[in-house]
Amino acid sequence: MDIRVNQSPFLNTIQPNSPRQYTPAEAQDTFKKALNDAINNVNNLQNLSSNKTERLAKGEIDDLHDVMITGQKASIALQATVEVRNKVIEAYQEIMRMQV
Repeated sequence: MDIRVNQSPFLNTIQPNSPRQYTPAEAQDTFKKALNDAINNVNNLQNLSSNKTERLAKGEIDDLHDVMITGQKASIALQATVEVRNKVIEAYQEIMRMQV
């Protein structure tokens, strides 16, 4: 069973049943790139939402629906980012509690 999820910026590069084995350095670089891409994507969505909201307030655009949809996309992306961050911190804390 091959799982691929394209909706979340964090999961675009994750393929659980991938046959390739990564070294720890390659895995770290891959994770780092995926995380940076996801954060940049969230930042771009936030900036676009802010820009459209400002243009709506100035009367430069009339499409309220587009502004609201863009705002919701940015909000959901930010919420997903915060939840992933929380899970990463939780996993780190769990690892630190392990007895060696």
